Amino acid sequence: MSLDALRSMLPEYAKDLKLNLGTLAAETVLNQQQLAGTFVASALAARNAVVTQHILAEFGPKLSPEALTAAKAAASIMGMNNIYYRFTHMVVGDYPTMPAKLRMNVMARPGVDKMDFELWSLAVSAVNGCGMCMESHEKVVRQHGMTQEQVQAAVRIAAVLHATAATLDGEAALAQAA
Repeated sequence: MSLDALRSMLPEYAKDLKLNLGTLAAETVLNQQQLAGTFVASALAARNAVVTQHILAEFGPKLSPEALTAAKAAASIMGMNNIYYRFTHMVVGDYPTMPAKLRMNVMARPGVDKMDFELWSLAVSAVNGCGMCMESHEKVVRQHGMTQEQVQAAVRIAAVLHATAATLDGEAALAQAA
């Protein structure tokens, strides 16, 4: 399993995704840990087993065990937070001022550089569509020196992995219907 194998699984109509996967894997505005962790966290957030397996095979070995665990943790915790905070942001009421009463300890001690974890959380929030979380994580990484180009690279990775997962899910559904 590899990124090339994943790209070969995409149908011809998704050629842009194939090209984007290759380009993003060679992205240079992020360091290796940021890049690999963004791929892993975004793949997990995209919720497609094939995408996750291929991305973990390609990028997992590029991360220390602690960084791999942190990328997984970012996908996990943001899966919860994105739902909760999207609700508090969208529903009228006192919800935004109420204590969340949800455990989020990993965010305080992710086991890697806090900015890398925040970047991965931003990418996952983009996949999950939580505007409040995206704004919060983007603000933190920008305040701590990340550039707009670095933020954009992470979100581009998230977007392409989400689209890849959706394409493969659609193709699998079409194959079952045939």
